[in-house]
Amino acid sequence: MDYLIQGGQLLLSISILVVLHELGHFLAAKYFKTKVESFYLFFNPWFSIWKKKIGETTYGIGWLPLGGYVKIAGMIDESMDKEQMAQPPQPWEFRSKPTWQRLIIMLGGIIVNVILGFLIYSLVLFAYGEKYLPASELTNGVWVTNDALGSAIGIQSGDQIVKINGTAPTTFTAMQEEIFYAQTLTVNRDGKEITLKVPENLIETLVENERSPLFMPRIPFTVGGIGKGYAAEKAGFEEQDMIVGVNDIPVNYYDEFKGVVSQFTGQKITVKVKREGAIVDVPIVVPDSNILGLRPYGYSISDLEKTGLYHLETKEYSFFEAFPGGFNKAREKLVNYYKQFKIMLNPSTGAYKGMGGFVSISKLFGTEWIWQNFWEKTAWISLVLAFMNLLPIPALDGGHVMFLLYEMITRRKPNEKAMEYAQFAGMILLLAFMLYANTDFLRL
Repeated sequence: MDYLIQGGQLLLSISILVVLHELGHFLAAKYFKTKVESFYLFFNPWFSIWKKKIGETTYGIGWLPLGGYVKIAGMIDESMDKEQMAQPPQPWEFRSKPTWQRLIIMLGGIIVNVILGFLIYSLVLFAYGEKYLPASELTNGVWVTNDALGSAIGIQSGDQIVKINGTAPTTFTAMQEEIFYAQTLTVNRDGKEITLKVPENLIETLVENERSPLFMPRIPFTVGGIGKGYAAEKAGFEEQDMIVGVNDIPVNYYDEFKGVVSQFTGQKITVKVKREGAIVDVPIVVPDSNILGLRPYGYSISDLEKTGLYHLETKEYSFFEAFPGGFNKAREKLVNYYKQFKIMLNPSTGAYKGMGGFVSISKLFGTEWIWQNFWEKTAWISLVLAFMNLLPIPALDGGHVMFLLYEMITRRKPNEKAMEYAQFAGMILLLAFMLYANTDFLRL
């Protein structure tokens, strides 16, 4: 069921974005009186799920949900319609239009994606506001969720993150994002500031550790699951037990519990738990592996606020305040994606190993259908589509823009045969990229 909810959200999001992206090309072409032969949601090799011709344009839905397209007459595109291109140019064809009009037609989809991302973020801010965990709330430091990741940098549970690349982060979300672009990390440990060097291949290490986050807010140890056959099951632990101590040692956080228990390997200890408002002693012998079989409850940020450990701040936006706020958020997301893309292109970072396709993207939506989250992720994907489509790769909008800019600068059209070969090569490159990215389903 989780996969269906994730997949359904992704399908709806992509459908909205594809239709509006192609509508950008369509409207620009129509404005300049250019014939549009087809307008399709999804691709339709061999057959269509539905199609209908209205005027000079055939509208349809394909069966292969990898995008969509508009077929503009007189244009070298993925249809590779050589017969049409062999005929003399007609006034209504793309190739007969002035260069500046063709450039606007090709940029139409990208412009729509950028505007759409900005508008969605603006309306989300107006409808829901912006809720976040301030960095100042993490007074007891962070929880390093994976020892291998922590040792790669030198960060420890309980460290307070003071600066990333010399700048103090303002929110917990900013901490998690900025660490990927950082060279240095300054932490406060036992009252002393320590500067740590962030390894260039941090993202590669994250990927190898199943994409687990580097750090999270420290959480109380509430039992979320008990492994069958483990010592905890035999000792009588129950789900929702909150562990508050071991023997006479108070325990406030999950990471503290692990450290305390490791001191009593092979010994009998008394774990103090809060159960239905009362403190209960649970005796247990710590096995040699130090693994009791207790899984912590997965607190969300909102859950943590309910415990009283953290206070979330909410910034409300009026209708007119939401638009500059949405613009700033869209700009910030585009800048961050550009940074991620640069890291991806650097082989020494190993970031390419974490490249994901539809499975990875669908996980962004979560296993619950929450409209705020759906629209925020849709806005982000819209901006990513704009960025990726602007890349100067033949078969993408950016490839066509590249040839058009060449034509505007040199005042001569590129060789059509060369453009056909470039289009074909671009399609092969994109197909290979898509196949590689979508091997992420193997990592399920």
